[in-house]
Parts: sequence; structure tokens; C-alpha cells
Amino acid sequence: MNIETKEPFYKKTTTILVGLTLAVYILYMLADFLVPLAFSGLFAVLLNPLYSRLLSMRIPKVLAIILTLLLAILVIGAILFFLSSQIIQFGEMVPVMKEKFGQIILDLENWIARTFGISLEKQAQYLNEAASSNKAILGRTLSGALGMFSVIFLIPVYIFLLLFYKTLILNFIYEVFSKESSESVAGILQGTKTAIQSYIVGLMIETLIIAVLNSAALLLLGVEYAILLGVLGAILNLIPYIGGIVAILLPVIMATITTDGYTTQLAIVGAYAVIQFIDNNIIVPRIVSSQVQINALISILAVLLGGSLWGVSGMFLSIPFVAVLKIVFDRIDGLKPWGKLLGDEVPVRLVTMDWRRRGKSASSGTQPK
Repeated sequence: MNIETKEPFYKKTTTILVGLTLAVYILYMLADFLVPLAFSGLFAVLLNPLYSRLLSMRIPKVLAIILTLLLAILVIGAILFFLSSQIIQFGEMVPVMKEKFGQIILDLENWIARTFGISLEKQAQYLNEAASSNKAILGRTLSGALGMFSVIFLIPVYIFLLLFYKTLILNFIYEVFSKESSESVAGILQGTKTAIQSYIVGLMIETLIIAVLNSAALLLLGVEYAILLGVLGAILNLIPYIGGIVAILLPVIMATITTDGYTTQLAIVGAYAVIQFIDNNIIVPRIVSSQVQINALISILAVLLGGSLWGVSGMFLSIPFVAVLKIVFDRIDGLKPWGKLLGDEVPVRLVTMDWRRRGKSASSGTQPK
């Protein structure tokens, strides 16, 4: 008689929690090393079709990688050149905007003094205390911004090496697992590659469409620097849920500084609400829809956790990371429930209902319908 022994629930749960805690701690401590490596991996997967196409044309491996990187750098450079030209024009209007913004702040302080009875001196004291408490945060932000320059130089090197040693890395992954698992490993690698490529390409197309819609709406409403704000809003829209809110605030603040009244601000909120509706119900399902769908709850939690671990970079990386996890979970029998938890397919009824019906059918000797 075979008796199946299982570990106690508390022991299994404790092991899982300790493992998760250790993994999160490692991700947090090695952020400076893992963030550029993660971005490099995403870009390497995205550029792999172009690299493979160049290899099929009998171009040497090193030259094919260099041409692939040059093309990617040219595209990114063109985008940055466009944004920089818009930012230079924006800088010419900074003195006027600063004066108008100062007047708005003064009116707001007078309104607070009249409504809540807080004197101007007391408000200035509160602002000074808040500014002094945020100096450490500002210092960390500047150090992170300076660290971005090193990341910019590291990422092309990582991409070059990942493409150059692609065969070595894949062979290592295959050899780590047994021959019986080779088919599953191949499915996971293929699914991961397809999911990342379709996700990033879909995001690029979505960003282009949203930039055009945002800029057109702001131009029609007469908002200053409409193209710059529209493009920035489209880029911020890459951060799920949180980025969309910030994208709306930027043109609203610009309209508040440069125009009188609040009609333009309300029109901006209405226009962006329509654009977000089109994005969520038409663009994302038809263009961004990759082979892996993550539900809204997991997306929000992943973005917040990614932001806590790796800042803005973690917000961008969170959704592709969860998508890869779902691919792995869906192809391993013991982890399939976790894959279902990450997905967006909502069951019609509870599993326990099916179990109870099967139990009753077995006890009565009838087959369940």
C-alpha cells in the first residue's frame, strides 16, 4: 500500500516566503547590475530578428552585430534629437512661465489663508520644512540620474555580448536540464522570445499612435508645446496606470500657467480620457496584444513592486518580467495555477463546485454531465 506523504502546509508556506524574501532582497541589492542587464536582454531579443537576417545574408557575426547596434542607435538618436529641439524651444519660455507660475502660487496662498486661516508666514514655514526634508531624496535622484550615463554606455556592450554569445547561452540552458525536458525548455524559450518581441514592438506602435493623438488634441486646444507634451505623454503611457495620470497632469499644468480660466484644462482631461478609452479598448487589444495577457490586478502590483525595487526602470521592466513568468508557469504542471492567477481569463465558476459535483457523481455511481 502506497501512502503519499506531503510536507505540512506551514512548512511549505514558510519555505516559499523565505525564498521570495531572499529573491526580492537580491534583486534590490543588485539593482545597479541587474537593471542594465535586464534592458539589454530585452533589446537583444528585440534586435535578434534583424541580426539573424544579416547573418542569413552571409555577413560576418561581428559586423552583423555592429550594424544592428548602429541602426538601433540611429533610431534612438533621431527620437532624442527631436525631443531635444522641442525642449530647447520650451526653455525660451521658461522666464515667462516662471512669472506666471509665481502669480498662481501667490493666489493659491492667499486663497488658503482666507479659507483655512493659515497665514502666509506659516505656509512659508511648512514649505521650507518640506524642502529641507526632500534634500536627501533629491540627492538620491541626482545620483541615479548620473548613474544613467554609465548605463547608457553599458547597455550597447551588453547587447553586443548577448548577441555574440547567443548560441553559447542557449546551449547552456538546454544542457542544464535533462533531455526529457528539452521540448518544454524549447517551448519556454520560443514563447519567451515571441512574447517579448511582440510586446515591445506593440508598445512602440502604440506609443507612436498615442503621441500623434495626444499632439493633435493639444494642438486643437491651443496648448503651448503641444507636440512635446504629446510625445512625453505617450512615453509616460508605457508605465501602466501610473504613467497615464502623470501624462494628463503635464498639459493641465501647462494650460494653467499659460492660459486664463479652466476651460482648456477640462477639455484636456476630456480629450485624454477619450484617447485612453481608445487605447485601452482598441489599440491595446489589437496591436499590443501579445501571446501573454496579464490581468489588471497583477499589472498594478507588478508596477508598484518594480517601482519600489528599481524605480522608474522597474516600472518599465515589471510587465515583461511577469509575462516571462507566466510563460514558464503555464508550461510546468506544478506551477499552472500560478500561471492562471497571472492571466486575465476569469473562470465562470469555482473549481470547488466541480469537485463537489464529481464527488457526488462518484458516490452515486453516475457519470458527471
